[in-house]
Amino acid sequence: MATANYIKGQNEAKITALYCRLSQDDGREGESNSISNQKEILLAYAQRNNFPNPQFFTDDGFSGTTFDRPGLNRLVQDATDHKINLVLCKDLSRLGR
Repeated sequence: MATANYIKGQNEAKITALYCRLSQDDGREGESNSISNQKEILLAYAQRNNFPNPQFFTDDGFSGTTFDRPGLNRLVQDATDHKINLVLCKDLSRLGR
């Protein structure tokens, strides 16, 4: 997907990682933090800003107090393998606390 706003030198095949997390405790924070809502917000933002190749990395039911989460581990591995160009999350509390 070529875009007019593409950053010079950026590899178009790389992933725009969209990270979503919801723990059992977050259920008390209301609908705004649900996985489906996070996905909608992140995908709309990526599309609006012409970020290429968006892919979701999701941890549902995992606490932000630990970084040993399957979706986050896959994201870190893909970043280590130079597959990811950009990581987006709704807010930093989704990444960790």
